[in-house]
Amino acid sequence: MKILHTTLPRRPYIYLDLVFCLVVVPLIALVFPVERWFHNFEWYIILAAIWFYGLYVFNRLVTMPWIFSGRRKMFMSFGIIVVSMLVNYLLSSIELYPPRPNFLDIGIHRFLPRTEQYQQAVWSLYTIVETFSMTVGLIAQIDRQRALQSEIEARRDKAEINLYRAQVNPHFMFNTLNSVYGLFITRNPAAISALERYITLMRYIHTSSLREEAPLSEEAEYIRQYVALQQLRLNEMTSVDLHISLENPQLEFPPMLLVTFVENCFKHGVSPIEPSCIHISMVEQQGQLTFTTSNHIFPRKGGSQMGLDNCRRRLNLLFPSHLHSLNISSASNQFNVNLTITLHNK
Repeated sequence: MKILHTTLPRRPYIYLDLVFCLVVVPLIALVFPVERWFHNFEWYIILAAIWFYGLYVFNRLVTMPWIFSGRRKMFMSFGIIVVSMLVNYLLSSIELYPPRPNFLDIGIHRFLPRTEQYQQAVWSLYTIVETFSMTVGLIAQIDRQRALQSEIEARRDKAEINLYRAQVNPHFMFNTLNSVYGLFITRNPAAISALERYITLMRYIHTSSLREEAPLSEEAEYIRQYVALQQLRLNEMTSVDLHISLENPQLEFPPMLLVTFVENCFKHGVSPIEPSCIHISMVEQQGQLTFTTSNHIFPRKGGSQMGLDNCRRRLNLLFPSHLHSLNISSASNQFNVNLTITLHNK
């Protein structure tokens, strides 16, 4: 599973804005006698329309984003809401015509001022515009924050993967170089051949460090070369059984991922005086990769599980849990690794 740069999702909130401004607001306005008001007070209707549409756009572009932009801007956005209420109050306070007396109200004491129908319309539209713009803006900003969080997590995962790869490369380089050095010290005739294979391995390590994925066939060839290099230093007490079968060799695969298990076989499963056998199998069929290793365990001082732990973490970062399975077991002095990865549905 390739970790890519996560781009922020572009949800169709613009369509909600257009539907609200071009459909919902005009329909709500038609509940009131807008035509009569427009005929008598054209300037007032135009001013109210500019105010409500401007309020909606300003809330969507400024007020709601500021709520998620730090404490200072959050308080400023609350101040903007208070100012908008004051502006709407001033707009509704404009007296278009003197209030008509209502003879039915004679003798009734009112605690609240009498409001005209156009004033009710102004406050109704203000409430609807303010509520809808803030709701859509809030959803959009929450979605954006989630996308930013996903992007941060993706960047962190990619950095962690690169860290594990950076730890693996020098580890293999020095361990393998130590094997080649041992062949030269003992004047083994295979030393030159081992050096050539070592150079080939180092070339692959260098090129793979520049790529997040490579053809599966290159990983398989690297394992072949590594096993062949290790066999040059083994005596007749150790036998190696390597089986590789790839149905789709061009499938993309994270480089230097499997060789950790292979190196572990030669590190802990080889003895110069006791018989041992190493089994390594790499089979890919219909996008399903099955990788297994088996080796005898010879106790070594200073052994560490860091390589296997790093490989396990890297697997968890690269492949979701439903696309890979790793089982590591040891019983009766036998160490077994069984790894399956689904590559087609990454």
